[in-house]
Amino acid sequence: MKTVRSAPQLGRPRLTTSAMIASIAAEGQKTKPAPFGHALVELARTRSDVVGMTADLGKYTDLHIFAKEFPDHYYQMGMAEQLLFGAASGLAAEGFMPFATTYAVFASRRAYDFIHQTIAEEDRNVKIVCALPGLTSGYGPSHQAAEDLALFRAMPNMTVIDPCDAHEIAQLVPAIAAHQGPVYMRLLRGQVPVVLDEYGYNFELGKAKLIRDGKDALIISSGIMTMRALEAAQALKNDSVDAAVLHVPTIKPLDAETILREAGKPGRLVVVAENHTVIGGLGEAVAALLMRSGIHPAFRQIALPDEFLDAGALPTLHDRYGISTAEVARQIKQWL
Repeated sequence: MKTVRSAPQLGRPRLTTSAMIASIAAEGQKTKPAPFGHALVELARTRSDVVGMTADLGKYTDLHIFAKEFPDHYYQMGMAEQLLFGAASGLAAEGFMPFATTYAVFASRRAYDFIHQTIAEEDRNVKIVCALPGLTSGYGPSHQAAEDLALFRAMPNMTVIDPCDAHEIAQLVPAIAAHQGPVYMRLLRGQVPVVLDEYGYNFELGKAKLIRDGKDALIISSGIMTMRALEAAQALKNDSVDAAVLHVPTIKPLDAETILREAGKPGRLVVVAENHTVIGGLGEAVAALLMRSGIHPAFRQIALPDEFLDAGALPTLHDRYGISTAEVARQIKQWL
């Protein structure tokens, strides 16, 4: 088994971990294979304008499923992300609805200007769907998109979505197709956990949903951190801590009404949990909203640090950077 030795940062000792990438699903957890790929196929059966595009990553963004069913609507652009998004903009200008896939690091860093100028500024109907968001890869900073939400939040005309699980992904694909305009969606691919079905959850674009209530703490979360928050809330219940979980899949536009209503309830610690750097993501968006609205609860963030992250096995890294279930529960219990 190959191992990676990370360089010490800020005086930390070297860390030796497996370079293998583990699933974000816990052992024995219910999963669904390639929910995005299957949802896009279902969408294309009802809409002839749907086009699937990728930059040499069809297999790794689940778009190969779409390619098999609709080969005449599939474009493999090679390892050229700027070309991918420029071409997607052109197809959108001609009336098509491209779903353009790659890794989140390549869209947010390598092709940012092309997306900014040819898609966002022109308000083109392109859906940008990107795998390996945040810390869902153990391959180090080259593949860890820890700052993608901050970058896309800052882009005018861009809707930004961070789904939790396979159940939500299946629902949001037709929802973003019904939305006219550019969308950036974080993608969970492969064997994706199924969590929210147990709560009767339905995705609505631009809406936050209270998944469970609680009187001691409110966890405001997005993406895989909603799954972690629900697991942590159950663990905290065993320690007589009653934690609510507010899932915020749409990062932009933010559901200010729901967030203010829940965060404004007295006597609760408010914790924002996200799989993203502490800078510029959901945490700072919520904090700014609360400050502008004159609501001042006890407030904490669970997020990735403002540094280049290590390579290694995901369970090791999630513990190290505080976004595993055990670490989420531990931090909240410590703050109460």
